[in-house]
Amino acid sequence: VLDDSTRVPLGKGKDYINASYIRIVNYEEEYFYIASQGPLPGTVDDFWQMVFENNSNIIAMITREIEGGIIKCYHYWPTSPKKPLELKCLRIFLENYQILQYFTIRMFQIVEKSTGTSHLVKHLQFTKWPDHGTPASADGFIKYVRYVRKSHLMGPLVVHCSAGVGRTGVFLCVDVVFCAIEKNYSFDIVDIVTQMREQRPGMIQTKEQYHFCYEIVLKVLQKLLTLD
Repeated sequence: VLDDSTRVPLGKGKDYINASYIRIVNYEEEYFYIASQGPLPGTVDDFWQMVFENNSNIIAMITREIEGGIIKCYHYWPTSPKKPLELKCLRIFLENYQILQYFTIRMFQIVEKSTGTSHLVKHLQFTKWPDHGTPASADGFIKYVRYVRKSHLMGPLVVHCSAGVGRTGVFLCVDVVFCAIEKNYSFDIVDIVTQMREQRPGMIQTKEQYHFCYEIVLKVLQKLLTLD
């Protein structure tokens, strides 16, 4: 059950979508996200409407569409530049894409049909999370999180996996910690996770995921030490 105070409302009717606003405060800085369930066939319209209404320029997708033969997330974007995705009120164009070792970058143009207002969104899909457990190498995920942060210009970062709690929680936690490390702020992973869970129940689902957060942070700090 979503917490009513943090759930993301849609449109004038404040319709329901399985997504939560998450604000994490560390060292007087606030980090602002939308943690969302991955779109289902019936929620594609709602998902894009949420991205558009919140003026977000980034969607971080931390799952493949199918993993281990199971559908994890509906394919909710256009695949060809020639053929936009037609939604109720919006039209989504694929501008270009680039497939990298750990993640795929796609640039989308969202156009509101009634007004012609358009909005650019960078879609960053992490493709190397295994079907079970956590990535074998932390390096790829570290590169990914940094790239997402560097690309962020406006609106809350929209982050989703399948249910929008496990891997999404790992991403949010690691992102806040990286920002803290960069600015030489102290941080407390337990506190960050507690803040997330108060706003969306179940963030970071498994012991492995929790352990992975520490593993990543340790790796980044070790790298910094060897640079000195």
